[in-house]
Amino acid sequence: MKSRPATTNSAPSPPFSSTWPALCALAALALAASWLFWRQGSTLAYGDAEAHLNIARRILDSRAPGVEQFGTVWLPLPHAAMLPFVRHDSLWRTGLAGAIPSSLAFIFGGFLFFLALRKLFGSGAAAWAGLAAWALNPNLLYLQAAPMSEPYSLCAIALLIFLLVHFLEKPSLRLAAACGLALSLGALTRYEIWVLIPVAALVVFARAGGSRLPMTLAFSACAAIGPLSWLAHNLYFYSDPLEFYRGQWSALAINRGANYPGFHDWPAAFRYYGAAALGCLGAPLVWIGAAGLAVALWRRQWAAAVVVLSVPAFYVLSLYSSGTPIYVPYLWPHSWYNTRYGLSALPAAAFGAAALSSLLPGRARPAWAAILAAACAAPWLLAPDMEGWLCWKEAQVNGEGRRSVTRQAAQYLGPRYRHGDGILLSFGDPAGILRQSGIRISESLHEGDGPLFQAVLARPDLFMWEEWAICVEGDRVSKAMARLKRGPRRYERVRAFSAAHTPAIEIWRHIQGKDPA
Repeated sequence: MKSRPATTNSAPSPPFSSTWPALCALAALALAASWLFWRQGSTLAYGDAEAHLNIARRILDSRAPGVEQFGTVWLPLPHAAMLPFVRHDSLWRTGLAGAIPSSLAFIFGGFLFFLALRKLFGSGAAAWAGLAAWALNPNLLYLQAAPMSEPYSLCAIALLIFLLVHFLEKPSLRLAAACGLALSLGALTRYEIWVLIPVAALVVFARAGGSRLPMTLAFSACAAIGPLSWLAHNLYFYSDPLEFYRGQWSALAINRGANYPGFHDWPAAFRYYGAAALGCLGAPLVWIGAAGLAVALWRRQWAAAVVVLSVPAFYVLSLYSSGTPIYVPYLWPHSWYNTRYGLSALPAAAFGAAALSSLLPGRARPAWAAILAAACAAPWLLAPDMEGWLCWKEAQVNGEGRRSVTRQAAQYLGPRYRHGDGILLSFGDPAGILRQSGIRISESLHEGDGPLFQAVLARPDLFMWEEWAICVEGDRVSKAMARLKRGPRRYERVRAFSAAHTPAIEIWRHIQGKDPA
């Protein structure tokens, strides 16, 4: 990467013997954090974490297992990464089947980020400062200890930066294609990665020299594989390539008509995203990162800077235009929702910390980097109170009611269910009841089972032969079951479990000739 002589050239790739401490440190952090949150019972505190885990499980454990069970809306790579683990009942029931691959993504992504920074800035001290800013963040440490998709997308960004640094030093068709493949994988983790495809294509085009056209085409062709495959999946199974964007389970449909801060209001969009980023990263890292990014741009290291800034810019645009709210406790309406989106600024801030660490000459650099690393981690080290960890707190507050009703329903259903009875299931929160009860998902008939599920909803009097039904009060399964209160095959709502700010969970049972209790 072109830069001013004082910091200049990319360093040769370091031998593994000089980088293994970073890998070991990442592994130790991942293991310690995962153990802490698992012992605390927070692994599946996020409703999304429970859903990701059960989607992965149903791919293998359904009446119709296979690719269709990936569903729509959520991208498939995190679920695919869980498959080797989620097949084991004990790992599924404890949630560790989702936490293990998430931690591996954290380790791999952090290590690639460290290698990229070391090569780019030619300084081990700068790389360590950037890695400390990245890996000591408690919000990321919590998300990597749960079945969440953010560690995968951050890993994809780190992989792109690592490959891009090598491409910028010595452009080649092979490296351009590798950058494209990295983004293709990233595009199957979270949708914000899609915005990096045109951004990185412009970087490749600008820095490819005399081979601009073939290198840009190679990059673009490889990068397009991920998004095109997902569009094809949605077209094949849902007859709409944009089902994930405008279907009944999409964020657009869920938030349709909602009036939230930032919608068509640029100042509010910046303010709410900035508040989430500040809460996720801490004020010292935000300011250090901003100063470091200015240093990187002054040194003309604009390519990597533009890449890491693109995702935060996407979120601000999304807040403004497409129905993606962020709520933080210190701004109206003083609640928690999508706070983890602020963590998308972490690569930019950590990159900036490394750039600022490389500012001083060689002998002073290690001490300067250590000071900056300590400053970045200061909010978490000086006040190690989990109540201040924005993402963890959101999971605790928003998931409390769901966890309560899930636990109560599982305690009721588990002792009463007999293998083979069958359950009509509203997949989503109710799937957690099966996990906690130790009941396989293949015992249920759910939305992933296609025509038969739709037939039961349309004519439950003809096609409902399951012994049980579990649903959310008022949803389409609940309405179908209400039609069976009378008739030749009668069902009764035997239990309903509710909690504050949480939809009630209903359990229905075929009652003819039985004690409904």
